[in-house]
Amino acid sequence: MSSPYQDLYIRRLEDDDIGSVMELMQLIVSLLPSSDYYAMDDSGYFREHIRNMGELYGAFADTQLVAVTVLGFPGPGPRNLAREYGVQERELLRVAALEGSAVHPSVRGKGLQRLFVELRERRAAEYGCLHLYSTVHPDNEASRRNLELSGYEWKFSRPMYGGLPRHCYAKRLNGHL
Repeated sequence: MSSPYQDLYIRRLEDDDIGSVMELMQLIVSLLPSSDYYAMDDSGYFREHIRNMGELYGAFADTQLVAVTVLGFPGPGPRNLAREYGVQERELLRVAALEGSAVHPSVRGKGLQRLFVELRERRAAEYGCLHLYSTVHPDNEASRRNLELSGYEWKFSRPMYGGLPRHCYAKRLNGHL
């Protein structure tokens, strides 16, 4: 049985990849049914994650970036949504955020979002994280379904990212009690 990923190479992204990330993100956002589905970030956001706040991973078909995903470590500051669903202050440094994934239409349907969830969960566990969360537009059925199938539970909904509607999903990692 062949793997749906056999033609893709996944690796951690670096500063030199940011231009390709921005091109891919702009293309994907332009194809969405509504620009509200994805809060588009600038290159500084990605650079900061690569250097200080998390990790970025990309899937490549040959040399072409076709999917990207972000793992963030929000720390104890106000950006950490874990407080809103009951995580204690003493555990805020053990929280990771699945901050987003974007998949080019040419490779959709191969399970990359689910693979990216698993990758980010594994990396968060390696950093000693206990809690994960992710936000998603209420109408983004594919992303909601992928989170739910990966064991994430809806915690709350509210406007975020400049007033865009979002559901917040969360999961406690197993084996870290």
